[in-house]
Amino acid sequence: MGTISLSASFLLSNLLLLLCLHNEVAFGESNREALEIVIGGGGSYPPSPPPPPSPPPLPPCPPPPSPSDPNSRLKRVIPVIQRFQQRVKDDPFGCIKNMTLSVRRPLEICNNNTRFKCAAFPTDNKRAVAGIDFNGCKLNGYNNQLPLSDFLEKMGDITFFHSNSNNFSGVIPKEILSLPYFYELDLSNNKLNGSFPLEVLGARRLTFLDLRFNNFEGSIPRQLFTLDVDVIFINNNKFQQLLPDNLGSTPALYLTFANNYFTGPIPKSIGQASNTLVEVLFLGNFLTGCLPYEVGYLKNATAFDVSYNQLIGPIPLSFQCLFKIELLDLAYNQFYGQVPENICKLQTLTNFSLQYNYFTKVGPECRKMITKKRLNVEMNCIQDLPHQRSNYDCASFFSANKYHTCPDPESLTIIPCSNNHSSGSLGASDHQPMAVAPSPRSYHTLIPHRL
Repeated sequence: MGTISLSASFLLSNLLLLLCLHNEVAFGESNREALEIVIGGGGSYPPSPPPPPSPPPLPPCPPPPSPSDPNSRLKRVIPVIQRFQQRVKDDPFGCIKNMTLSVRRPLEICNNNTRFKCAAFPTDNKRAVAGIDFNGCKLNGYNNQLPLSDFLEKMGDITFFHSNSNNFSGVIPKEILSLPYFYELDLSNNKLNGSFPLEVLGARRLTFLDLRFNNFEGSIPRQLFTLDVDVIFINNNKFQQLLPDNLGSTPALYLTFANNYFTGPIPKSIGQASNTLVEVLFLGNFLTGCLPYEVGYLKNATAFDVSYNQLIGPIPLSFQCLFKIELLDLAYNQFYGQVPENICKLQTLTNFSLQYNYFTKVGPECRKMITKKRLNVEMNCIQDLPHQRSNYDCASFFSANKYHTCPDPESLTIIPCSNNHSSGSLGASDHQPMAVAPSPRSYHTLIPHRL
């Protein structure tokens, strides 16, 4: 029994020794192979590439967008209007001073008054103050000072500003030229002063410019007549100068220069406005010289008024080409000669005023107009008609002007229209009553509180 145990113990020891030797040999070969691969001296396969770097962590998700405020444009101008309210002292018709405005209730500015006009803004469809109508409000400020600055130019979305008959003072803020949709500016019958507001020349979208009945003075810029406007009303100010020679460049339909201190002749360029000009009022200035024949090119003109000036000479024959003329007023000047018969044949002409001049002759067609009270020739030198100047007055005038000639006398006989447009005689219906023509629109500008 002891012999068997000893033999078994011997065999177990030898088995363990063999296993250890085998492991040493295997381990040594493995290390050698690995060393040869590192040095580049062996190995069957290339080394495995290093693992790729881990990707950066994803950014956090943005928060969901907040809904756009549909009243943000209204909220932006409410503080502007509130500041203006504080500057208003007198508001006899309750146009603005007693309005209650709040950025918490912005729609009240659109819903609860008639002075602020709201509409959807073109680019984002948000509600905006699109226009302001202060006509007839008679607003006034403290110490009779109510400036436009810090108000008009801050109303960034407006398309029109109407403020006839108030007490706005000072100057027009130059920043209005940056208003993107500003079309109409009416500052008539206020207390604005200084030279012509050059700021308006930068408002390229402007179509309506009304500066009448203020205290502007000095000259008007040539650039005024390059503005793409429909209306220029600058009457009843204190402008004084020669009329710019590019006057005819204007595309305006209605021009009023009345009751200023303009001097010199009417520019010949007026004929360039033949396709656009409808009404023009030069009355009440100090214009001199002869009428340019180019007036006859104004084929769309319905009203032409140069009364109360110091113009002189015959009426150009070209005036018979004014086929749409309804009102032609040459009164209170120093015109002389014969009244052209073909002008009296114009069927549209219902108000032809020649009183207080020095005309000496009228033909049968013009006499028909006199009978129908469509032509007024009182206080001229037509000896066989009633209510004329005295012989002494007429003789004195012609003696003082016996050498007078217009600068281009031959142009007075130019007729820039074909004969087939002749209106013909008044005809057999002369003694029938005629409908009274409507008053031209431009004459409304001569009333401070009306347009």
